[in-house]
This record gives sequence, structure tokens and C-alpha cells, in this order.
Amino acid sequence: MFTHVDLCSGIGGFALGFERAGLSRPVMFCDIEPWSRKILAKHWPGVPIEEDVKELANEPERIPDCTILTAGYPCQPFSAAGKRRGTEDDRHIWPYILKIVASKRPTWCVFENVYGHVSLGLDQVLLDLEAEGYATRTFIVPAAGVDACHKRDRVWIVGYSKHNGQSATRDIRELQGESDGSKEKIKQSQGASNESCNVANSRCKLWEQRDNERLEKDKTFRSSCPISIKPSGERHGWTWDAEPNVGRVANGIPNRVDRLRGLGNAIVPQIVMQIGLTIKNLYNQEGETNEEV
Repeated sequence: MFTHVDLCSGIGGFALGFERAGLSRPVMFCDIEPWSRKILAKHWPGVPIEEDVKELANEPERIPDCTILTAGYPCQPFSAAGKRRGTEDDRHIWPYILKIVASKRPTWCVFENVYGHVSLGLDQVLLDLEAEGYATRTFIVPAAGVDACHKRDRVWIVGYSKHNGQSATRDIRELQGESDGSKEKIKQSQGASNESCNVANSRCKLWEQRDNERLEKDKTFRSSCPISIKPSGERHGWTWDAEPNVGRVANGIPNRVDRLRGLGNAIVPQIVMQIGLTIKNLYNQEGETNEEV
């Protein structure tokens, strides 16, 4: 199984989803909320749990090497429910996550955020990842896409680099400083880069196909969901008149406020499982094995 570092872990949705897919095992969590850390410690005993992404970014040697790095980084800077201050928001920690990506060079990066991120901040995230040598793809996948009876649109960002984040541009820049034979080495590096891009493009096509299948499934589900739904000209062709009461936590349950906050901030592990299965299938199709690295 691959190794997985989970930043902004919440109650462990990424780890749970990837474990269900048989893709990876967590080797480190990080979350600022004490209650969330208690939940992580309960379900993944023995896995180190850090408290602050900013501290890890400044001390990357504390982070284990990993194949997959994930984060559901704070949505408040981008959410329509807030002031949308973007980079001016104190909770904007993407630059620290990027610093960790650049230091640890995972093969896969998977991130999640609210739909409002599409119009605020997402372009910069994608540019930053691509500057570090990652082919990227984004998806809008609602909770309803995995049969949940509520919409919950979320942005999912997938980044991939065949050579552990080592960009072709960097290869060429380093080779240009060498002496004899540098031009030939540069040509070889460019050839490897083209091959890597072809693989990434084929993977993106598979992701797009699977995303379209999910949207079709979403439409079918919405037509049978027992709440008011009607066609419209909006994204995916549907609007929801109301969200159902999904009954997350009953009154009188201990730590109810913490539980509600944890669930409200959580990602949908069933979506993560599908992402994990897709990554796993891609390796199986290419005859590769997802051995621990």
C-alpha cells in the first residue's frame, strides 16, 4: 500500500476513503482542532498527529516521505458563507501546504475545498502545483454523486507527477549547468518529460470519463430523491429547492457541538474512495504495483 500524509485531516475522511479503496495507509495526520485529533488517535492508534501545518512547513524533516499527500485546507477564505477575503484571510494556509508539497515531492496530491474556491483562489493553486511539476485536474463532485441525499458541491483537485514531483523544467535547468554532454542529456530529459505528459493526459481522460459517469448518476439520483428538485439552466442542469434534514447528531449526545463542527468540516469519504479506486485502477492498467515507497 502507498504511504499517505494527511494535512488538515479533520476526522480522517481522506484516510478512511483511501483505506476502503485499499490504496494507502496514513503515516501522519495534522489538524488544529483538539477534538478532531482525539478522533484520529482513536481510529488510527500509533499514527503521529501534528497540530499546525505552518510549523510542519517550516520543519519538513518532521514529515515522513509519502506517495500521497492530501488536505481539505480551510474553506473560509473562499466560501460564499463568509467574507471571501482570499489571501487576506488569516486562515489562508495554501502557501504553507505548497511549501510542504515542494519539500516532500509526493507522487499524488489530492485536495478538497468548497465550490466558491472555483471563482476565488483555485487558479493560483493550480498554477502553483504546475510550477512544481504536477499535472493537475479539478472536479466538482457533490455528495449526491455518491448517493447522499444532499447536494454539498465540493471542488476536488488531483495533482500527479510520475517522478515524485520532479519537474522537467528543473531537470533541464540543472542539466544546463553541467559540462560535456549536457545538450544530449537535455534532449533525453525532454523526451522523458513528453512521455510523462502523455501518461498524464491519458489519465486525465480517464478521470473525465469517470466524472461524467458520476454526473449522470447524480442526475438519476436527483430525479428520485424525496425532496423538491427541478430542472434549471444552472450547472449540471438541476437546482435544489431545499436541503433535507440529514440528522447528523441527535440532541443530548455528548460533545454535540464538536461533533457537528467535525461533520460540517468533514469531506465525504465515499468520494475519496472512488478517487482512490481510480488511482489504483490506473496503476493496475499499466502493470504497475502500488508498493510502499
